[in-house]
Amino acid sequence: MDENQNITSTPSPTPPPASARRYGYCSYRAMHTVFPIFEYLEVLVVCLITILVVYSCGLRICSVSGESMLPTLQDKQTLLVSNLGYEPSYGDIVVFHQINDDYPRYNEPIIKRVIATEGQHVIIDFENGIVTVDNVVLQEDYIQLDGGQYRVKAEHHMVNTIFDAVVPPGCVFVMGDNRNGSLDSRSTVIGFVDERRILGRVFTRITPIELFGKVE
Repeated sequence: MDENQNITSTPSPTPPPASARRYGYCSYRAMHTVFPIFEYLEVLVVCLITILVVYSCGLRICSVSGESMLPTLQDKQTLLVSNLGYEPSYGDIVVFHQINDDYPRYNEPIIKRVIATEGQHVIIDFENGIVTVDNVVLQEDYIQLDGGQYRVKAEHHMVNTIFDAVVPPGCVFVMGDNRNGSLDSRSTVIGFVDERRILGRVFTRITPIELFGKVE
């Protein structure tokens, strides 16, 4: 054989990866084509991991039910709630779980706005629609108050035209932004809310997507 003769050889094909050999030389993409259930399992795993991360960080996902927080929050909107290092303060929108043996239908998460915290003096003039906390009249641009007056509702034990009370220690006074369509601390059915019953503060609206963002 001529020592100068060039010898040409065909390179050996690259062997498939071990994962492909394990599945009979099917590629990862082919596996998903043949067995679409793998894609659903991946989505499920991602969702479960996301839920675990959310709860481990003190976050909750809640849904609005009803119209008591109009115009700020709409029925069926989805919210993100956090209780990490939370201390109630005026203006916060919170989710709490009250317990009332006489009215069990209200023993579920409720969304309202904090109006006053422990030790503060709350006066509500139902006729003129004025709320005073520690002798300061609140400027509430966020409320819906048809006719400019609070309705007195005997069925909710709201029978006085003037509400006057001091918030007990460890409690908050809450009201819905839709003042004439909200059952809240003005009523003995709900009353003052123990801070330990607060699940967290609403800080983000998730859905609808076009309204995604911070809630105030």
